[in-house]
Amino acid sequence: MQDSDFQRFSVILPTFNEAENIEKMASTLFGLYPGIKVLVMDDNSQDGTIEICREMEKNNADFRINIRDIKDKGLTASAMEGIVKSETEYFIVMDSDFQHPPAILRKLMEGLLSGSDMVIGRRSEKGALSTGRRVSSNAAQHLAAFYLCFIGQQGSKDIMSGLFGGRTEMCRKVIQEKEQEFERMGFKILFDLLKFINPDAKITEVEYEFGARAGGESKISSTIIISVLRQCGVFGKGCASIANAVLSKK
Repeated sequence: MQDSDFQRFSVILPTFNEAENIEKMASTLFGLYPGIKVLVMDDNSQDGTIEICREMEKNNADFRINIRDIKDKGLTASAMEGIVKSETEYFIVMDSDFQHPPAILRKLMEGLLSGSDMVIGRRSEKGALSTGRRVSSNAAQHLAAFYLCFIGQQGSKDIMSGLFGGRTEMCRKVIQEKEQEFERMGFKILFDLLKFINPDAKITEVEYEFGARAGGESKISSTIIISVLRQCGVFGKGCASIANAVLSKK
């Protein structure tokens, strides 16, 4: 892999109140992969993230921040918009909090350059997750895997992964054609992409160790199960509505 190949990639960073991490993350990415594009999709942060990014944008043409519509908040919606706005051949979606190690991006890039249509970062160790999040993540994985099998689509050993890359044009087309069927307020855009991507697409995985947050607070809660249910067709949406009703009475 040549250094010039980095220019063929955009790293999409959905952010909300990541002032503690964003500058260090961007600097780390540019240090490891000179020429890569970094695209921050911010959900109207109030902690100084936007101001920090504006300053970085002034000094680096490869860095951009987009302030998203405040009425369209959500991790999935941010990643969707980032993929659509990406101007490079390939993209990688990752978090800004260093739970996704920047060094692993090289393996994702190599997979895409070798012919994969999508490369998924598969967590080898979820010890950095709280017990509640780990249980929710495992339950959501089984639920999503069952649904993908049911509709005849390819799955993954880590459908709940927030680290993945793909061919921009292919994924942009999926988003534009199926936009109304995505769970925009959800957390797991990868699941939606796997639902609608060409069944013959070449999907590979790269294993990595999931780390602890470098700073800030997690945005994910136990609502992940309800969110994933909403992504599982009409029956899943019905189950999600029932679950919401039950929880609202507690």
